[in-house]
Amino acid sequence: VQLQASGGGLVHSGGSLRLSCAASGFTLDDYYIGWFRQAPGKEREGVACIGFSAGNKYYADSVKGRFTVSSDNAKNTVYLQMNNLEPEDTAVYYCAATWVMDMSPSQAMGIMNDFPSWNQGTQVTVSS
Repeated sequence: VQLQASGGGLVHSGGSLRLSCAASGFTLDDYYIGWFRQAPGKEREGVACIGFSAGNKYYADSVKGRFTVSSDNAKNTVYLQMNNLEPEDTAVYYCAATWVMDMSPSQAMGIMNDFPSWNQGTQVTVSS
């Protein structure tokens, strides 16, 4: 059972990237999948979340209107489309999953943020 984030890179301010979160060993149908990021010296921040089957979503205020989270059932993958990137978006981006269990996406983000261990993540660097 594993989630792997990929797709990071170096872009200029105003550029775009699409991150992928691929699941192996299990299907994402009954899960919320959240995107988080952590910049050096800063706490981990929840960025976006999607209910894989229901499609309900959550976005942090800092990324609303710029980032879009989506899911692809056939590929068992969640994407984070990041547009109009800013230097402040520079961070390692991680994905996590938790069962839906009759809660909202924002509640799911709170649970996932407390996970004790995280996958490797993918580095996003935005130059000014």
